[in-house]
Amino acid sequence: MSEKKYFVYKKGDNKEIIYMDYDKLKGFGFMPKNNVKYDGIIVNKMVIIKPSMIEKVLKRKIRKKLDLYLKLIINFLDDDDSSSPGALSETLNDLSRYKNIVLYKYRKYLDEKYFKILLKKIELLEYELNYKLMNINMNLYDLYEEEKTSNRTR
Repeated sequence: MSEKKYFVYKKGDNKEIIYMDYDKLKGFGFMPKNNVKYDGIIVNKMVIIKPSMIEKVLKRKIRKKLDLYLKLIINFLDDDDSSSPGALSETLNDLSRYKNIVLYKYRKYLDEKYFKILLKKIELLEYELNYKLMNINMNLYDLYEEEKTSNRTR
């Protein structure tokens, strides 16, 4: 199958075909999900070059991910008995991995003010997860110590 590359460009009605070197383009690349079934072009990779469009796409993507983490934290806080340290530590590891992605991949595309606010939000989520994990570990340790001392009595 031959590889075809397309460039979508809208500026007037001049109907010109523009060829570009895709390897030299500096932009934000991602792979769309292609969830909609239709008889057209299936997009495997997309590179956005316009800075304002990159910022809009990233802000939307970041907002969705932060909402997901916030919902997870709310579920952990609501379910005091059922939350396990393993699930909390896995969520914390995933959040720290996402923080590294934001630091090293998204930083160059985002406004500095928005970036600082975003890092504060992520650090707050990390703090809440660490606090909850520490409380669960302390409760488990207290139960262990209580069981240990109760077995020694005659």
